[in-house]
Parts: sequence; C-alpha cells; structure tokens
Amino acid sequence: MPEPFNTHRVAALALLNGPGPLTRKAGSFLGQCVADPTPLTGKQRDWIGTLLERASLPPLADGGDA
Repeated sequence: MPEPFNTHRVAALALLNGPGPLTRKAGSFLGQCVADPTPLTGKQRDWIGTLLERASLPPLADGGDA
C-alpha cells in the first residue's frame, strides 16, 4: 500500500492532477489547499479524506496538516 500523504498540499495536488473529474466546489477547495499552508479544520480534513478515498489515493497522514 502506498505511503500516506505527508501534507494536505501534496494530497490536494495529487487530486487536482488525478484522472477523476472534480466538481467546481472540490476544485476550488483543493486549489485553496495548495495555495494556503494554514492547517485544515476537522471538516476540511474529512472532505479531503473523502476525495482521496474516491480517487483511490492514499490517505492523509496523521498530523499531515501543514
């Protein structure tokens, strides 16, 4: 199994560059994640986790907020 993503920024880039279609809202959220190093809120972390799972990508590592 692939290693979890160490940062939400790297995870967001993987999702943006992935093969799956994204909604406008998801694309906007992921773009913000790439540009803004601020730690994710619990809801944001859940959402990026859901997007990673749907794309069959590794999860975000524990503590991978920055």
